[in-house]
Amino acid sequence: MSRIDVHQHLLPDAYVRRLNAEGIAQAGGRDLPAWSAEGAVALMDDHSIATGVLSLSTPGTHLGDDARALDLAREINDFGAELVKDRPDRFGHFATVPLPYVDGAVQESVRALDELGADGVVLLANSRGTYLGDPAFDPLMAELGRRSAVVFVHPAELPAPAVPGLPPFAADFLLDTTRAAANLVLHGIPHRHPGLKIILSHAGGFLPYAAHRIAVTLVGQGHDPGEVFEDLTSFYFDTALSGSPAALPSLLAFARPGHVLFGSDWPFAPDAAVKYFTDGLDAFTADDEDLHQAIDSANALALFPRLAGH
Repeated sequence: MSRIDVHQHLLPDAYVRRLNAEGIAQAGGRDLPAWSAEGAVALMDDHSIATGVLSLSTPGTHLGDDARALDLAREINDFGAELVKDRPDRFGHFATVPLPYVDGAVQESVRALDELGADGVVLLANSRGTYLGDPAFDPLMAELGRRSAVVFVHPAELPAPAVPGLPPFAADFLLDTTRAAANLVLHGIPHRHPGLKIILSHAGGFLPYAAHRIAVTLVGQGHDPGEVFEDLTSFYFDTALSGSPAALPSLLAFARPGHVLFGSDWPFAPDAAVKYFTDGLDAFTADDEDLHQAIDSANALALFPRLAGH
């Protein structure tokens, strides 16, 4: 087993109970799936995945109250840290933080990275309508930048009505990620915090396809063209739900060498979807063993060197 899966989710029972108590039974228009550590290991065994780096998906921990959001984030991060402690070979963990509660997010990111040994931090593309890159989040980004942290950006539901019959995860999630990436560049986050390693979910949403259009727009607003293109290409990308002959050429034409990582999106992506897109990725890279190994594990090991020992 050689793959490192940087886009795999956890749903602890306590978190699901909390969501249910708030009347939340779906995420992104998809019913909350069943999850267990044993099920995750079985899925990984089926798809030659050595390690899954777990993260909390939308709606995150902030359900309306700052203090309760921080408490929930701490509980989930403690749970994730115990999973990694018990099985450091099979699991990694992106700590969750209670944005848009910025002070709490700073506090919990410091605790998770410094005390719990989290492999990075997961941030939603927008938190209750405020997008990453917004100056309100500057204290958190500065703290993460000082630690040269790995930041995994996962989409949330758009702060806009859904289209009837089109669940948010199908298309809105891709726009949400693209909005966050553009807003991060608009506000100079990659340029101001060059130590950050920011991973965008689902091949970056629409970013690889639309990057030149976005760049020309930002240059037209007075931004330095060299900085814009450098910042747009600074992101990392996972292949979750994107191992297709349509998405991969655009992604690989845009991403820097070493910046494409394997992702499954399990369990929100069911087993059949994981197999479909993993098989697609394998077929696409079948004639390029170096590219295949890079996406499977080598690029991730550069971000998570502790996994090299497992």
